Amino acid sequence: MSNSLPPNDRIHTEEHHVTGDRLLSRVKELVRQGNIRRVIIKNEQGHTLLVVPLTMGVVGAVLIPVWVAIGALAALAANYQVVVEKVEPGA
Repeated sequence: MSNSLPPNDRIHTEEHHVTGDRLLSRVKELVRQGNIRRVIIKNEQGHTLLVVPLTMGVVGAVLIPVWVAIGALAALAANYQVVVEKVEPGA
């Protein structure tokens, strides 16, 4: 995946706080919304646990190992911060 964006596109960051039992479903929901460049999962102390780079068109079986990893993280702690980098197309 290239780090360069089209000239008018911008990266927007959103933060979502979720409990461990909602972690996997929330990340799946965010990925389905589209335009996501990267998902970062952090623990309660703000330490990065998992970074998932995404590209346009990544769906289905390609993400199965990611879902398994996120499911394993969900079992370890009570609260997480999900940071989502979204691409906002320019004018």
